[in-house]
Amino acid sequence: MRLGYALPQVGAAAGAIALIEVAQRAEAIGYDSIWTLDRLLYPTRPRAPYPATRDGSLPAAYDRVFDPLIALTWAAAATERVALGTSILVLPWYNPVLLARQLSSLDLLSGGRLRVGVGTGWSPDEYEAAGVPMAGRGARAEEALQVMSAIWRGGAVSHSGSSFTLPESRMELKPIQRPRPKVYMAAYAPNVLARVGQLADGWIPAGVPNAAIPGMFEEVKGAARAAGRDPDAVELVIRANVVLLEEPAPEEGRFSFVGSLEQIARDVAGARELGAHEVHFDAQFSPGVETVDDQVAVAEKLFEAAHG
Repeated sequence: MRLGYALPQVGAAAGAIALIEVAQRAEAIGYDSIWTLDRLLYPTRPRAPYPATRDGSLPAAYDRVFDPLIALTWAAAATERVALGTSILVLPWYNPVLLARQLSSLDLLSGGRLRVGVGTGWSPDEYEAAGVPMAGRGARAEEALQVMSAIWRGGAVSHSGSSFTLPESRMELKPIQRPRPKVYMAAYAPNVLARVGQLADGWIPAGVPNAAIPGMFEEVKGAARAAGRDPDAVELVIRANVVLLEEPAPEEGRFSFVGSLEQIARDVAGARELGAHEVHFDAQFSPGVETVDDQVAVAEKLFEAAHG
């Protein structure tokens, strides 16, 4: 099972030096991948609760977030081996023609290391700020992926859909990975899980308890099977939102990857038993993780615990 680590992309600690140092150290430790997230703004009066906290509150660090693709490009220039993943891009915010060019550029410049995690987001405030309607975002994301995949195949391509139009054109800046970089989708509702099986190379859940993953992943595989795809080729890539505590957390009601190092190590082992292809840790919101040295120290502890 592969292991990944999120770059320090949010909050006061994020910056040019931090991104480079953590990326290089993660590669030296032995991580297989580094990851960025996509957060646009911090609404002061949010219209929807944040789904990753018990009380729906947003982490304060979300008021300062580096662009995910620029951060990955910066890190790519300072590394040689690690894969470069997005967990996740909110796909409906982006014009797929422009995004296909950005992603092709990153895959080419990095030597074919890109992995594209996409989703549809949850915040009406961010959608309003992006100038994109939140209604119909699933269909918009599906159409965007169709446009990007067509561009990446090469040759003359055109598209006329409900959300996007592309006059017949040639765009030969293609990614190294053929026919496209791996595309993972975040999904939770049954209809969206089905979309993963139909269209994506893998499912990338975040904040889903390990115990709930098998049933949901079976829905993904069933949709792949129904679409004539090989269900065993669909990857399970778990994003672990790590909260590392000095003392063990009470087991009753405990979120996966929240607790002592020993508890998190058991969660990683549980993910391996589920057949996960990869777990990537995001420790940016863990207590006491404030500096580059803190990030590196946690990365080392998690890597050792995962291999213990």
